[in-house]
Amino acid sequence: MRPARAKVNLWLNVVGRRDDGYHQLDSLVAFIDLADQVDAQPADRLSLGVDGPLAGALAGEDDNLVLKAARLLADRAGVAPRAAIRLVKHVPVAAGLGGGSADAAATLRELVELWRVAMPEEELFDLAASLGADVPMCLAGRTAFVSGVGERLAWAPPLPECAVLLVNPGTALPTRDVFAARRGAFSAVRPAPRAWRDLAELARVLADRGNDLTAAAISLAPLVGQVLEELGRTGARHAAMSGSGATCFALYESLELARRAASLLPAAWWRHAGRFV
Repeated sequence: MRPARAKVNLWLNVVGRRDDGYHQLDSLVAFIDLADQVDAQPADRLSLGVDGPLAGALAGEDDNLVLKAARLLADRAGVAPRAAIRLVKHVPVAAGLGGGSADAAATLRELVELWRVAMPEEELFDLAASLGADVPMCLAGRTAFVSGVGERLAWAPPLPECAVLLVNPGTALPTRDVFAARRGAFSAVRPAPRAWRDLAELARVLADRGNDLTAAAISLAPLVGQVLEELGRTGARHAAMSGSGATCFALYESLELARRAASLLPAAWWRHAGRFV
């Protein structure tokens, strides 16, 4: 089984829009210990089975990114698309955590190995970019500064020791809808920080950069605003929305503090207390 780790946008600034309608971003992305699992075994045809605690969110989805990734890789490599793929779903869907993109990236890695595809990393990343803006960063799986529409990556300095609490109120927010609801001017492009000495400094940088999609997400799903208010009462060093939402995150000095904060939240909200990897 190969982990498909959830990503968190620690900040997200929208800095422009291309002629084709895609928005240009400036973001810091990190990966956490929450992950779907992807496995591929030899078979005489291509198939996908989904299980796990959040499998129901994909019910009725006949052709998701996992199968698209498999077919695209097979076509590019000139091999028959034959594999029995199993996806174990732990990451919420349409939640700003890049779950589908991470699944596609893990599928590419798994099938390159299964089919013994000799493909340069640069070509694999190009293929990933054709599947979606978040797939290359998930393929890399490292803390990175992200620019362009999400395909340009520059490695970021290591994050300080801390714990992260993810919270989702159970609202799905399609990325396209959130971008369409965004209003106001674009953010200016700013130099990337070279380092952060500790969690306090990281929190100051994140608060300064913010997430330009937060207001749009709250306009579509007011519960996002409620989550942020609740997290603000837990003693977090920083709390914000990840990506296009609806998942929000908060940073704490220790896992114990993150778990204690999680216990104070409404029982109906999904939550995960963990660490960056």
